[in-house]
Amino acid sequence: MLVLLSGSLVKAQSVATLNEGSLKSDWDSAAAASDSGPVVSSDVTASPAANSVPEAPRQHRFWDTENRLLFVAVGALSAADFAVTRANLRAGGRELNPITRLFGDSTAGLAVNFVGETTVIVGLSYYFHRTRHHQLERLTSMLNVGASSFAVGYDLSRR
Repeated sequence: MLVLLSGSLVKAQSVATLNEGSLKSDWDSAAAASDSGPVVSSDVTASPAANSVPEAPRQHRFWDTENRLLFVAVGALSAADFAVTRANLRAGGRELNPITRLFGDSTAGLAVNFVGETTVIVGLSYYFHRTRHHQLERLTSMLNVGASSFAVGYDLSRR
């Protein structure tokens, strides 16, 4: 008798269901049924939604409106940074970013640097999207927008 009872308790669900206005769990049903005999089946009238795992929040699409706006801002500020940096370098200025300094000898090299930077930001955001790090996905673009805005402002103030 104890073996049957313990086996049926293991099979009973631990999710509490709302049944006809009273809160009733399957453990209560199993305990009440143990007085009259082994439990044959669990509560069949429970809704499927009550027995299922809660639904995870929906994953947004990568090219949703917010990402498109962020990527447009990244591209526009990268183009502005390219234009202002190029103008400053032609006027005898000096590049302060050591990575960009490697490419700053020619206009084509400078363009490759800023296009590559934009590509890396979009690629990194996509990587974070695929690995379900959605806050990092957005934060990557936002940080780049902030850094590019600062660089453009700094370059314009040094003209």
